[in-house]
Amino acid sequence: MLEMRTIRDQKELIAQNIRNRALQLDLDALLAADERARAAKTELDAIRQRRNEIGKAMQAPLSPQQRAPLVEEGRQLKEREAAAEQVHAASEAQRLALQVQVPNLTHPDAPIGKDDAENKELRVVGERPHFDFPPKDHVELMEALQLVDFEGGAKVAGQKFYYLKNQAVLLEIALMQFACRVLQEHGFTLYTTPDVARQDILSGIGFNPRGESTQIYNIENSDLSLVATAEITLGGLLAGDILDAEQLPMLCGGISHCFRTEAGSAGRESRGLYRVHQFTKIEMFAFTRPEESEAMHQRFVDIEEEIYQRLEVPYRVVDICTGDLGAPAYRKFDLEAWMPGRQRWGEITSTSNCTDYQSRRLNIRFKERGKKGTRLVHMLNGTAIAVSRAIIALVENGQQADGSIRLPKVLGLEDIHPR
Repeated sequence: MLEMRTIRDQKELIAQNIRNRALQLDLDALLAADERARAAKTELDAIRQRRNEIGKAMQAPLSPQQRAPLVEEGRQLKEREAAAEQVHAASEAQRLALQVQVPNLTHPDAPIGKDDAENKELRVVGERPHFDFPPKDHVELMEALQLVDFEGGAKVAGQKFYYLKNQAVLLEIALMQFACRVLQEHGFTLYTTPDVARQDILSGIGFNPRGESTQIYNIENSDLSLVATAEITLGGLLAGDILDAEQLPMLCGGISHCFRTEAGSAGRESRGLYRVHQFTKIEMFAFTRPEESEAMHQRFVDIEEEIYQRLEVPYRVVDICTGDLGAPAYRKFDLEAWMPGRQRWGEITSTSNCTDYQSRRLNIRFKERGKKGTRLVHMLNGTAIAVSRAIIALVENGQQADGSIRLPKVLGLEDIHPR
């Protein structure tokens, strides 16, 4: 979240940023709640100060006549303090509930637009395949090759669940191993992460686990939720910690299942593996000094491009516009693969620089040797491999006239042929 002082002092900038992001937020309501919270804090501090003064006065030798009014005032102040604490806590909660809705600031070079139609294509890499036959989508191809069972997944767990089968299982494992090798080459520490997280961690990262439009599965009778991405668990790993500056940048690679309700998604755009309730993903995460985060963001883009170039998948890099940014993101880039079955580009990775928006809520700081105080780290995330999307890109771009699938040599697998 943004610092309240920033919101107060740069009200017009914040208001314009909210408009650029196509959000409907009542900034005046937040500022009014802030005034109430600050007034409640002033009142509480004054009561406590007076109680301390009375306590000190009571230590002096006093006559009963002198002591009696102090005792009575102290009793009244104790009651007032209890009431003031409740008012202060309630006003703080009201302010926080509004404050967390304010999005991060936005990079000045991010394109201004209201939705994904106004995202900016930066470059296209690789040749789209030219077929001398009508290309099929991944659902037709994979079902014909006995690589997936959507019907079985729906019977056991409901729509948008699935079974991978036969060579598709080996393909998932190979993609995970390949992505992990690339991350190790770039100095990442690899983690297998929990598939659940506490609500305070989700909220700190910027997910709303209990909102009406949440994409999060909640576990009943607990404060745990299934994670939508290892960004949640990697980001929460250092919650409340103070790092030595020498530890930065800290690069983490997380292997996790991802669970998403995908509320409201339907139609051909979400067909097959493109939008599902569960998938496997290898996530990149970094904790950096503030002055290093932009360079790290570009490094994440470079790694994502390296992965898909080595997988021989044609893709484009997209600069995400203001109206399509998630609240924590200062700037975001997507890689979109060409998907012949859809005859359009489809997102395969994203990487966001969230600056100190997440670290402020999670209270992750670092200390520099010889300097007083601490500073908030900057936090970045990015997709190395989202397996289900990667499989779509490989299967559809690698399809052959005889129904077989050519796979990139880097995975070390044989091409997939009809059984």
